[in-house]
Amino acid sequence: MTKKLKLYLDTSVFGGFFEKEFEEHTRPLFERIANGEFILLISDATQEELVTAPPHVRDLLASINVNYIEDVKTTDEAYDLAKEYIKENVVGQTSFTDCIHIALATIRKADYLVSWNFKHIVNVQRIRGYNAINIKNGYSLIEIRSPREFAL
Repeated sequence: MTKKLKLYLDTSVFGGFFEKEFEEHTRPLFERIANGEFILLISDATQEELVTAPPHVRDLLASINVNYIEDVKTTDEAYDLAKEYIKENVVGQTSFTDCIHIALATIRKADYLVSWNFKHIVNVQRIRGYNAINIKNGYSLIEIRSPREFAL
């Protein structure tokens, strides 16, 4: 039996399920999730962001089989790594929550971080920056993709 890929989904992926611009690629990803193809790393940071989302977006997370979810808690280690991304100017201070997502996915060794955030996350220059900091601090590279990459 092959090992299931671990995907860290940021909040934008849940919203993308319901947005005309993104649903074409997001819905097939969630079909694959429902079929048990992946293990989802769902962080407390993602859950906190979803608190203010519309009920249908929150319900999408609640609809996922708990056997396919690993809870991820934000730790001091993640805060420190996120602060390092900011300190090294990968992104600005206003993107700290995005940095927490990157740090958590890195520390938990996600196979992929999946996001629709092209400005601060799914961006070649930013990915190079995140990975340079990861390597400098003894972590593995993080693969960052949009849901488009998982829509078969």
